[in-house]
Amino acid sequence: MTGATEDGAAERPRRTRQQRKQVLLRLDPLVHDALARWAADELRSTNAQIEFLLRRALSEAGRLPGATGPLPRRGRPPRSEEPGARS
Repeated sequence: MTGATEDGAAERPRRTRQQRKQVLLRLDPLVHDALARWAADELRSTNAQIEFLLRRALSEAGRLPGATGPLPRRGRPPRSEEPGARS
């Protein structure tokens, strides 16, 4: 079979959650310090700030792939609204 369904439509390969890529990045120490301060001001890690800025630059340049997922949520998960939960 050539990857078509019974109605003749081509099947799309299922996209599985891929492991995040690790990249070694060399920065000028003053650039890193400024980036770390900016990240702290926005309550992000330095790594999350770099990814945020790269995604924004890719989007503005029209180069962000459409299948790119949202940034992973960081920090403490929201409180559940279960009965008996403390407010």
